[in-house]
Amino acid sequence: MNFKFLIYYSIIFFFTGVNNTVFSQKNKTNIVIIYVDDLGFGDIGVNGAIGVETPYIDTLAKNGLILTDAHSSSATCTPSRYSLLTGSYAFRSNAAILEGDAPLIIDTKKETLPKMLQKAGYTTGVVGKWHLGLGKGKIDWNKRIPIGPKEVGFDYSFLIPATGDRVPCVFLENQEVVGLNSNDPITVSYGTRIEGYPWGFKHPELLKQHTDPYHQGAVINGISRIGYMKGGKDALWIDEDFPFVLTKTAKSFIEDHKEKPFFLYFSLHDIHQPRVANKKFVESSTMGPRGDVIAQMDWCVGQITESLKEQNLLENTLIIFTSDNGPILDDGYIDYARELVGEHKPGGIFRGSKYSVYEAGTRMPTIVHWPKEVKPGTSSALLSQVDLYKSLACLVKQDVEKDAAPDSQNFLKSWLGKSNKGRKFLLEEAYTYGLRMGKWKYIKPKKKPVPNWIVQKFVDPGFREEVQLFNLDEDPSEENNLALKYPEIVDKMKAKLSEILEK
Repeated sequence: MNFKFLIYYSIIFFFTGVNNTVFSQKNKTNIVIIYVDDLGFGDIGVNGAIGVETPYIDTLAKNGLILTDAHSSSATCTPSRYSLLTGSYAFRSNAAILEGDAPLIIDTKKETLPKMLQKAGYTTGVVGKWHLGLGKGKIDWNKRIPIGPKEVGFDYSFLIPATGDRVPCVFLENQEVVGLNSNDPITVSYGTRIEGYPWGFKHPELLKQHTDPYHQGAVINGISRIGYMKGGKDALWIDEDFPFVLTKTAKSFIEDHKEKPFFLYFSLHDIHQPRVANKKFVESSTMGPRGDVIAQMDWCVGQITESLKEQNLLENTLIIFTSDNGPILDDGYIDYARELVGEHKPGGIFRGSKYSVYEAGTRMPTIVHWPKEVKPGTSSALLSQVDLYKSLACLVKQDVEKDAAPDSQNFLKSWLGKSNKGRKFLLEEAYTYGLRMGKWKYIKPKKKPVPNWIVQKFVDPGFREEVQLFNLDEDPSEENNLALKYPEIVDKMKAKLSEILEK
């Protein structure tokens, strides 16, 4: 072949390849996980909510796949978030509810869900509640925190560092406090009382909501928190602004990265305590603050879907809407949730709540929306959020590193409604362990007494000194213990649970 022709065809081949690469990048589906806090199975319209309307979520459900047996990996927040992002059960790293100045609990040397997606060509972002720890402990809030979302795979982060009921009450953007005045440095303390913002137990007259003794630390924006704080006045958040600040930031991330595939982990603070709705949503329900922030949360979901629609991205964006653990009515702040809930059943027909090993503790309202690929419908596949890691890896055709995501399994077809196959066994973590096997639910006995702080919150966490076994097809509310009637099933599930815990 003539040398000039060889060069010509080589150039054509090169640019064709580049263009094909760009084309394929643009045609990868975007991925958005909307992770709500403390939302129960029955707290949305399509699952029977009474006293509050969720039109935006219901529209997602109408045009997407409703999963009726999808679970968070744990009945509490930090462990569920850990499992979602690592593909590993929380107990393997002793992941538990963290204080606001706790060190990062994700090993930065290991692959994570966002790191895997980065390798697949995705820009990754997290907006909202973090609660996975930061730094190595003893955080200096006046400098960039050197270890956080960036080190576990997020290109961009805008965070509530822990929870709304914990100090420091400031936002972090890319691991730096937003709006901090260097002449007014932040000091945070858990344990030792420090002078600074007034203390709730000394100044109840300052409070918008009264609290239990655990939440009577620093009073900021009329709400007393866990822990003590001084300084950082210009950077303090206003709780009522959460929905607008977080959705505006999430929408900006979508708009800034619309030309290439992105992964957005949108981790809402609602409906976690303190439940302080913006005036736009006050009295939008008949259930007081808890119902109002459900409506507020629904609006936030609508803002994300509208933004995707405006950018012509909705058709080819995989949205997974779900929650981190079951519902809680009274959790530190007196907002009369129990008195105002009325006929509404936060956990639906299921027994339990946040902290509980019963089904309502981990069976989450879950909707998958992707018009290009997911047909509207309902699926009863038994699924766990820990499996999103390998399922999404399959979606983006990315290999998972050796030893990464040890507990994750690929159920992509089931998440997309193309199969009804689910897990043969599914672990439920709480203050003891539950194990699902089809219709059967086994609960490991636990001799340790129920902690007083759980009893005070009117929660039945499922602690029993005897084995519990339920047939969920016939008894979804877990009222009839069948352990004595089916000892062979008990033995099988007990052995399997031991195998998982000892692995």
